[in-house]
Amino acid sequence: MIRYILILTCLANMAHAQEKHLKNLKQLTHGGDNAEAYFSPDGKFASFQSNNMKWGLSCDQIFALDLAKAAKDSTYKPPMVSTGKGRTTCSYYMPDGKHILYASTHKGDENCPAAVEIKGKYLWAVYKDFDIYVTDLKGKIQKQLTDSPGYDAEATVSPKGDKIVFTSDRSGDLELWIMDIDGKNQKQITNGLGYDGGAFFSPDGKRLVFRASRPQTDEEVKEYKDLLAQHLVAPTHMELYTCNIDGSDLKQITFLGKANWAPFFHPGGKKIIFSSNHHSKKGYDFQLFMINDDGTGLEQITNESMFNAFPMFSPDGKKLIFSSNRHNYGTRDTNLFIADWED
Repeated sequence: MIRYILILTCLANMAHAQEKHLKNLKQLTHGGDNAEAYFSPDGKFASFQSNNMKWGLSCDQIFALDLAKAAKDSTYKPPMVSTGKGRTTCSYYMPDGKHILYASTHKGDENCPAAVEIKGKYLWAVYKDFDIYVTDLKGKIQKQLTDSPGYDAEATVSPKGDKIVFTSDRSGDLELWIMDIDGKNQKQITNGLGYDGGAFFSPDGKRLVFRASRPQTDEEVKEYKDLLAQHLVAPTHMELYTCNIDGSDLKQITFLGKANWAPFFHPGGKKIIFSSNHHSKKGYDFQLFMINDDGTGLEQITNESMFNAFPMFSPDGKKLIFSSNRHNYGTRDTNLFIADWED
């Protein structure tokens, strides 16, 4: 047994040594599925979603994590800022650091929506009741930003504090939309058939990076449309794209195959960190990679565990927060981790 532990320790040390950009790695959550953690403007907090059953949750709700407390205390339970009703996703701090936006299904149904499964397919649900709300840090909703029939979610805020980008199917397809910080002037900015989502602004607020599927054959188009009619997408073939915030200068950045997603701009604005399984023979091995915004210079960032995703740099560019199933002791838990970033 001691020998087995020593072997595991040696393997872990080797993996950490190869993750050269990540220093002083710390685990922030301990149980359940914890994902999409995004920094507050001052870098001291992070909003995220969790379904931790130990917290009495039936499906994902939104929390505001005090990073200093979480790094020191494994029993720390952050305050919930969503209503506790319906299913929530995709939270993000507003520019004042005192409010958080997120998407929720609670207005359509206060119960957790049923998970939809089709045998043999890995699918994401794009629930038609999702709308985007703004809450204060005590969980009181201050404003509803979207109110169109169908899916409105995946909202993030420009570093300039003036715009919000989100994904909507109100025009018949999953496209990127942009609006003013108060929800006004909602405009569609992408038009290609396929799932456009998970968009983030560049540090200067002038560009976007996002994931997209682009079905090509008649069979692929039919499958995409059939699934979308059931409020589902199959996220197994996605590449990364960039564009200006008005949708112009659209460019495909990756041509790697499989699933490339969860992109975020490096603080310098010329590189993009993202999650991908393109290197995997089995499919389910997601590691973080970084690539130049012209598609060159691909570099692997993580190599430990089978799932690493949702990376985000702190506002000062000194830290990286991400989700990983490392250190879960054989469970299915996905936890949040934070590390000092070294270029």
